[in-house]
Amino acid sequence: MLIVDDEPNVCFTLKLIFEQEGFEVTSAGSAAEGIEVLKARRKFDVVLTDLHMEKEDAGLELARRAKELSPPPVLIVLTGYASMHNVRAALDLHVDHFAVKPMELPELLESVRRLAGLRTDARSAGS
Repeated sequence: MLIVDDEPNVCFTLKLIFEQEGFEVTSAGSAAEGIEVLKARRKFDVVLTDLHMEKEDAGLELARRAKELSPPPVLIVLTGYASMHNVRAALDLHVDHFAVKPMELPELLESVRRLAGLRTDARSAGS
């Protein structure tokens, strides 16, 4: 799992929570750093990214790059600044989940577990 958020406390907290849930977590503090991690690692089951970081909608560029991976990861976009424009842009990218901060952590955990499980099941059925 890759977690990308420019708020260090959010990134750290999400990393701890998902590690406690059994996920192997890599984190990045900006969209640019997250894109570099994607280029270097090339495989993540889940990418969870903030939308607004070093610039407005920077998370969408990260999401586009994540969608190019093979196989594509479960893609979750978080934002504290939802608008019709960025919601539509995220939907156009076919993100798997779009959440508004502050989010309920149990709901986020359940969404990640469910989506990651569905993706794993679909990959297993295809082999």
